[in-house]
Amino acid sequence: MGAEPVSIFLLAGEASGDRIGAALIRRLKAVAPLELSGVGGAEMAAEGLVPLFPMSDLSVMGFADVVKRLPKLYWRMFEAARAVRTLQPDIVVLIDSQVFSATLARRIRRLGYAGPLLLYVAPAVWAWKPERAPALKSVFDEILAVLPFEPAAMQRLGGPPTSYVGHPALNHFAFRAHLPERGPILLLPGSRDGEISRTLGMMRDCAAALAGHPRVTGFVLPTPRSQRERLAAAVAAWQLPVEVVADEAAKLRAFGDAVAAIAVSGTVTLELAMAGVPMVTTYVADGGQAKRFLRYKVKFVTLPNIVLDRELVPELLFTSPDSPRLIAATRRLLDEPGAAEAQLAGFAEIRALMASGSLDAPLADPAARVLSALRRK
Repeated sequence: MGAEPVSIFLLAGEASGDRIGAALIRRLKAVAPLELSGVGGAEMAAEGLVPLFPMSDLSVMGFADVVKRLPKLYWRMFEAARAVRTLQPDIVVLIDSQVFSATLARRIRRLGYAGPLLLYVAPAVWAWKPERAPALKSVFDEILAVLPFEPAAMQRLGGPPTSYVGHPALNHFAFRAHLPERGPILLLPGSRDGEISRTLGMMRDCAAALAGHPRVTGFVLPTPRSQRERLAAAVAAWQLPVEVVADEAAKLRAFGDAVAAIAVSGTVTLELAMAGVPMVTTYVADGGQAKRFLRYKVKFVTLPNIVLDRELVPELLFTSPDSPRLIAATRRLLDEPGAAEAQLAGFAEIRALMASGSLDAPLADPAARVLSALRRK
């Protein structure tokens, strides 16, 4: 490729994808000059991406949230597809946001884009809708997976070629060998508007109930920059102080100091595991999501549990908020001898597995896979 810049279109639809996209850009910059286009948040913007439109327009979760914002989602999908048709980048990488990414990828192909098209973060076809795997094969040239068992699962189900590339959280967070006796509790209500609306009240109730616990020194709410003002305004009305942090250095300090976390199930649960923070996880599902959980007999929804295929971390799934149950589970984590230590041992197991992958899916470099796909095309 010489000194010619690689033109790459990247699209992330939520905070976790923004972090993954930023890490990928940094790796690619180290080996090739880049021309960036696409959609991302503050972290990808810090790496030089000028977004076509705000990433927050795509940050939805659950059937009800999607229906409310469907016109805007379609508008943004067409806008992104037209940009790819106009720019004709050397390669397109769509990051997570599974339904939007798959729909956009098909639209891009229909508009005649023939370059390599990659999906970064595999869809959970091993959990529900396994019939989606073969359908992805005609759309994506390769999937970059962040969980070590996913390449084998995708192959078994007839999906696209899939490589395990690890997760940025593995190297981003320092693992704690020992747990603090006292410290703050992290409150992590999610990064999407719908998640926050359904969960923040429970977080408030938990903070009020646990404020006097002898192991708890306070509460910290790490959040993406896009939600900082909203969450700071919300917790200002609570009857106890909560520190809202949005910059990465403050987040890393909070993870290092925390005695425990209460987290909405999502990418952050893997980050907590990589940092060695014991947690209780929760999710308030809308009606459509609850039906999917039942229909596909979903075993686990929390990433540490999925990776180990056992219930290491307590999961409390609700169709409406249930603060008393969440408070009780957090008290058990703080009070029961060995409860937090058992999680820490499991997190060390996860780190070892994610650091090397497996025999049939060894750890690969994501930038190398992207450039390899470009050469193959």
